Amino acid sequence: MLEKLSSGLRNIINKITKSGYLDKSTVEELCKEMHTTLMAGDVNAKLATELTEKIKKRALNEKPPAGMTPKEHIVRIVYEELVNFLGKKPEVEIKPQRILFVGLYGSGKTTSIGKIGKFYQKKGLKVAIVGCDVHRPAAMQQVEQVAGWIKVPFYAPKDNRDPIDVAKKGLEQFDKKYDVIIFDASGRSSLDPVLAEELRKLGEVIKADEVLLTIPADLGQAAKEQAEGFKKLVGITGVFITKLDATAKGGGALTACAVTGAPVKFIGIGERLDAIEIFDPERFVSRLLGFGDLQSLLEKIKEADFNKESAEKIISGKFTMNEFMEQLEAMGKMGSLSSIIENIPGLGGMKLPKHIDLSKEEGKMKKWKFIIQSMTKAERDDPETIDASRIRRIAKGSGTQETEVRELLKQYEQAKKMMKMVSGGMGRGPLAKLTRKFRGS
Repeated sequence: MLEKLSSGLRNIINKITKSGYLDKSTVEELCKEMHTTLMAGDVNAKLATELTEKIKKRALNEKPPAGMTPKEHIVRIVYEELVNFLGKKPEVEIKPQRILFVGLYGSGKTTSIGKIGKFYQKKGLKVAIVGCDVHRPAAMQQVEQVAGWIKVPFYAPKDNRDPIDVAKKGLEQFDKKYDVIIFDASGRSSLDPVLAEELRKLGEVIKADEVLLTIPADLGQAAKEQAEGFKKLVGITGVFITKLDATAKGGGALTACAVTGAPVKFIGIGERLDAIEIFDPERFVSRLLGFGDLQSLLEKIKEADFNKESAEKIISGKFTMNEFMEQLEAMGKMGSLSSIIENIPGLGGMKLPKHIDLSKEEGKMKKWKFIIQSMTKAERDDPETIDASRIRRIAKGSGTQETEVRELLKQYEQAKKMMKMVSGGMGRGPLAKLTRKFRGS
């Protein structure tokens, strides 16, 4: 997530923690570097200057509290000012409600509806979707597709060109029967008076509890104009930033929304329907700086339903092929291995080989299961015994190619090495120690 901005900030934090002495010139140099890093992350120049000036002023004038060194105090100042910069944590209520989604073409609005729907499903609420975008070709088909992905009812008639009538009939069908009703409003290539009037009328009919504006992170600083415009014309209650994992401009989009007073409530952090988070500035900045986010990690582990005993073996790097397959499936539900490690305090900056990404192996899972099932118990317990002749036998028995068997064995060995690195690296280094101090542990 925001790799360029994150790596730049982590380098600054590491320089602070490893510096011998922090005098005025050192602080000024670090703040200058931070300004450059923020600009590279597409943060507005004026905002970047204001932020670094606040950090510099506090770093030069504030005395560290008892029990904290000057270096630790400066890191804490950086963290606190970045959090303040991104605004307060939004209020996201888990209760029955009507949600109206608005946004321009290409913002990822309909896919975001699927993510929000799945989010509330996980909270135990019954969800339904109403497609009110009567202008965009195939919009109704996309609503139907998204509803199918998360297995919820939908109302998206292809022969009705009146969005207000569609909204009314959708309410008649779903109101009082479902907890959360999500409405997909029409998009445009720009925010024009016609769209604004249509959204105003939809608002009067739907009486939405939440009006969410979807903004793609690659808009960067241009997100400010959209957030201000939609807020003024249709009274948005929050912003959903999409594609945050795929652009260097996310820092610009986040800060642009923050200054408009339109709170960012959700962020999309991947293509999967569960790749969504409530935007929490404290947790977000913590990950950016490499301090990890144990709370998010624990939530993901709970949702993935790990087998505790085999998970402990996985973490230690001592596991059989059966345990590897079992936990691989569970980890696939949590996202990429790099995103998991990002949440572990002190390991956020660990660079993974590009080919190690367990979440992208889902398409191979079925074949891997057949391959493992074709192994003997002894081979599953100790895959190192599998030689060329055994590979041929396993491939034939599983109906796969020998190259696929070798790929599974290679992935297994790489995972063992990586988990040993992770378990061996936890709790080491100045950043990990500083994280523990901030966490009070």
